[in-house]
Amino acid sequence: MNHKKVVEIEERIPTLKERRKQRANRRLIIYVSTFFLLMTIVIYFQTSFSNVQQVEVNGNIYTEEEWIIDTSALLNDVNMWTIDRDTVIGNVEEHPLINEAAIQRQWPNTVSINVEEYEIVAYIKDGHEFLPLIETGETLPEPFIHSPFPYDAPILNDFSDEDQLLTLFAEELSKVKDHLRYHMSEIYLTPTENDQTRLMIYMNDGFVVSTTIRDFAERIAPYPSVVEQLDPNEEGIVHMRMNPYFESFHEEEDEEVEGEG
Repeated sequence: MNHKKVVEIEERIPTLKERRKQRANRRLIIYVSTFFLLMTIVIYFQTSFSNVQQVEVNGNIYTEEEWIIDTSALLNDVNMWTIDRDTVIGNVEEHPLINEAAIQRQWPNTVSINVEEYEIVAYIKDGHEFLPLIETGETLPEPFIHSPFPYDAPILNDFSDEDQLLTLFAEELSKVKDHLRYHMSEIYLTPTENDQTRLMIYMNDGFVVSTTIRDFAERIAPYPSVVEQLDPNEEGIVHMRMNPYFESFHEEEDEEVEGEG
């Protein structure tokens, strides 16, 4: 019996030695890996490898990406982990078209700049240029956006840049659904003695709309359902007031003919 136990122990000795060797090898691998990881971290932080190497811009539609990157100054040997976020965001938000900006680090050396632009609700013609009007009522100066001809918002006529009505109207336009605003070609301010905020709107579908700046978004909202009931070949004015109605040009001509008769 004792002899059998001695034999079993002798047979297990190689296995025990192998297990000890494996554990030692694993510890060595862990120590070496940890050492190289620490060395890599030290090298990363102490050299230019930790500087921002790439800047990605997201969310911009009209603002030039190059302007945002240059203004951020993140490619000027800026360390990934010492970025002055407030300064970068503040500089980018100086652009009059940018409402908000945020930055996000992407390991190992990329930074994303996410911007939210103000909405362009109309354009104002200035010589041969069309200056964008944003939802705040501010008109952007020429250097920021070059648009040979606006395609995504109506053109405003007879408005003054310093007129409070322009700010009020910009706010109202921002509430109008995009697809409806795209149907507006040109908008004229045509004040009368009784209504200083009256508007005449030339629509892309051929109709002319008469309405007012006050509660404009609410008044113009039913327009699609109103024109669905009209003959597209009938010329006239769609009065979008509290109670919309259509005034045909032919009715006026008929009245003139009857008057002459």
